[in-house]
Amino acid sequence: GNPESPGQGRLFRYRKLDSGVKLEDVVDGEGPVAREGDLVQFNYVCRRANGYFVHSTVNQFSGESKPMIRGLKDVIIGMKAGGKRRALIPPEVGYIEESLQPVPEEFGPRRSLLSHAKEPLVFEVQLLKVL
Repeated sequence: GNPESPGQGRLFRYRKLDSGVKLEDVVDGEGPVAREGDLVQFNYVCRRANGYFVHSTVNQFSGESKPMIRGLKDVIIGMKAGGKRRALIPPEVGYIEESLQPVPEEFGPRRSLLSHAKEPLVFEVQLLKVL
């Protein structure tokens, strides 16, 4: 069969990182590349693997001040500003501690998010800028 036939193309864009994170570039950015330790600003939507919405926010993250879930860091490092990635983050590199970012500030949504901490979560991330 033809590997480029409709409906199959996007599967080829997924790649699996050493940490077990599966990610896909939805949009390639044009701006500077995010590197380890950079302060970045990004939007994200977090869903369960079945598509159920869990949390979304505009967040500002610095590797120094707030420890972040490793899986999301893996997704953002190497992204260009303006880019968009979708990733499936396994629980081992997800919310292994309640202190890890990003989490909702309100108690209800945070408890809801952490109740799914033992399952893989889908993050759609848009990198706004590398500061």
